[in-house]
Amino acid sequence: MDNLNDALQKLKLTADGTSDSVEGCLDCLLQALAQNNAETSVKLQESGILEVFPRLLSPHCSCAAKVANIIAEVAKNEFMRNSCVDTGLIPPLVLLLNNKDQEILLQTGRALGNICYDSHALQAQLINMGVIPTLVQLLGMHSQHTALTEMCLVAFGNLAEIESSKEQFASTKIAEELVKLFKKQTEHEKKEMIFEVLAPLAEHDVIKLQLVDAGLVDCLLELVEEMVDSNKEDDISELKTASDLMVLLLLGDESMQKLFDTGKGSVFQKVLSWLPSNNHQLQLAGALAIANFARNDGNCIHMVEIGIVQKLLDLLDRHVDEGNVTVQHAALSALRNLAIPVSNKAKMLSAGVAEEVLKFLKSEMPPVQFKLLGTLRMLIDTQAEAAEKLGKNIKLVERLVEWCDAKDHAGVMGESNRLLSALIRHSKSKDVVKTIVQSGGVKHLVTMATSEHVIMQNEALVALGLIAALELGIAEQDLANAKLVQILHKLLSDDISAPEIKYNSMIMICTIMGSEQLKKEAQDMPFKEIVSKLRRHENKLVAQQALVTEQRLVIES
Repeated sequence: MDNLNDALQKLKLTADGTSDSVEGCLDCLLQALAQNNAETSVKLQESGILEVFPRLLSPHCSCAAKVANIIAEVAKNEFMRNSCVDTGLIPPLVLLLNNKDQEILLQTGRALGNICYDSHALQAQLINMGVIPTLVQLLGMHSQHTALTEMCLVAFGNLAEIESSKEQFASTKIAEELVKLFKKQTEHEKKEMIFEVLAPLAEHDVIKLQLVDAGLVDCLLELVEEMVDSNKEDDISELKTASDLMVLLLLGDESMQKLFDTGKGSVFQKVLSWLPSNNHQLQLAGALAIANFARNDGNCIHMVEIGIVQKLLDLLDRHVDEGNVTVQHAALSALRNLAIPVSNKAKMLSAGVAEEVLKFLKSEMPPVQFKLLGTLRMLIDTQAEAAEKLGKNIKLVERLVEWCDAKDHAGVMGESNRLLSALIRHSKSKDVVKTIVQSGGVKHLVTMATSEHVIMQNEALVALGLIAALELGIAEQDLANAKLVQILHKLLSDDISAPEIKYNSMIMICTIMGSEQLKKEAQDMPFKEIVSKLRRHENKLVAQQALVTEQRLVIES
């Protein structure tokens, strides 16, 4: 420790002196840090020696690499990082990244990485100082230097987590450099390091496209082919990472369309072959890829024409009993998206999609329930016959009514209500209405009319209007118990209610006049005054309906 004290003292006195004596002192510090990092770091802090270091980090100083190495070692200790910042070490270190000496670059990168470790604020500061383009350039220039390459990858991994970095990365050749580097790797650990940088970067749409253009997809497909039959843990992990990354690249509209290539793209063809695979990870990635390709109506129509629906149904069928939940969810997502274009609905219904989806009614997994509901809702949109058939399916309707109470899973609850409403709206069938009333669905539709989402409120009111028009007699008690009249009053008197909500609420008032019980409830509330005011509403349809409703209320009074 005496040697250390002497070195610190001498360093303070000779920092501007001869290079030899400074180098000797620095060697002594490095030795002491190697023996006891924490204790030595405290000594350095107390001695005030950190304040000398900015002068020694000059590009012209022969000991810059050793000083950067000491800072890197010291900054391994969390309690030292603020001192490194406060003594102004970051700006001279950033300048050193423009050096050509590989040892200086390596130690400088380590020092900056350790100082800024786990601090988004300091990492953001580095981004603002322009380190990203510099580091990308370094990676290109020194890709043969293993330690420097790793230093750059660690830095990219940390910086890419910060949102503000993505735009800077997108303006560099990062995609090209990473793909070039990836192609050369044979070791699992090195590929993992690159994957850890690619994953956050691939969340940015511009970088997604750059990675596709740089040929990353071919690398990933090749890797999947190599690993698909392996039982080694590392290979299984790489297969998962590669297929997940592939799906991530498809989340960008431009990159997705480029890879789809009007259905002729090699990537699109390859993911189709993953669906019948026996590997769950590939089945999952294949189904998710199809779901992503199906974000465009033209793609959806083409995929249904070439028979992808049957491949998805075959996949789902393999997962009905004790199936893989993630595969079920992904395959249902793909079917839901494919069912969006009107021209696909009848074809998919003929292919037996509804029957296959209904096999998952017994699922207790909310993500699967959510996608199942969405798929059925898309399929029956404008399809009266299918809506009637499903609406008369007591098992389905009872399950929907049960899920309408799934308060722990808002998505499932919302989709159940919407499907219940859709069965009535698209079928306009008395039998469907009877099934829903008898299964206890009315109260949920009345509650849905109070939703914070206008579209759901409107769907509920239209369905309730049809219930009242088709089977008011069997539904009136449920409508009364659910306080429908009070809810209609609130919707009409509330200034923030959308015009279509006011319009459909007034139609509903006219319809329930056919029930003595509901009519009496309506007469006991000040509907006339509210409706009279709505005659002056800026929306013409609302104003016209207000006149009709007012006349009806007068006749019934």
